[in-house]
Amino acid sequence: MDTDKLTSTLHYELIHSILEHGACPSNSDLAKLLDIEESEIASGLRALSDIHGVVLHPHAATPWVIHPFSITPTINWIESKRAGWWAPCVWCALGVAALVGGDVQVHTRYGAELEPLIIDVKDGHPQGLVDVLVHFAIPPSRAWDNVHAHCSMVLPFRSTDEIIAWTQRHRLPLGEPVPLHQVASLARLWYGSHANPDWHKWSVDEAQSIFHQVDLKSAFWNLRIKAGHF
Repeated sequence: MDTDKLTSTLHYELIHSILEHGACPSNSDLAKLLDIEESEIASGLRALSDIHGVVLHPHAATPWVIHPFSITPTINWIESKRAGWWAPCVWCALGVAALVGGDVQVHTRYGAELEPLIIDVKDGHPQGLVDVLVHFAIPPSRAWDNVHAHCSMVLPFRSTDEIIAWTQRHRLPLGEPVPLHQVASLARLWYGSHANPDWHKWSVDEAQSIFHQVDLKSAFWNLRIKAGHF
């Protein structure tokens, strides 16, 4: 199996299994499913990691994050009648909701602090909460410098003043707030095809086009300084 075909197939099987079972298949499970050696699975996962299609554990070729899903616990929990999932951030959580479809609830916390927030979502569309903002602390062009830090700071807030106070309190960067429903539109476009068998990683130009489609056009969202895959 050539590398492009293997990475696409692995991505599909990973996403499909997580959606159906709420858990990630092991490398041995994948090897049996695809009838190839585990060493080839490991190589395929590393190739998928190279294009940012999966985040591997630092010292092992096993998935840690497969956007929009997190394999390990986070503060973002998405609940449906048939299963539940963790997500790295609110953007990803809304992406999970879009992939799952139907009625789901996103459980998270304002500013990753004390107060819980429950977002009712129907077919990828949040119900109510029109005043909630999602703060992106790090520009997307720098997301993959440390994707875990980037995701951890994509958080909901009630107001811009609350965001400013939060960044000052924790000495964290002030980025750009985006209304929750606009982030949901981004999530539907960004993650809506992630469960397709012919999935491919967005190029920088494709990613920039998606940002523009949901009216994210400020300098903060400029990806033109990058090359390759986002």
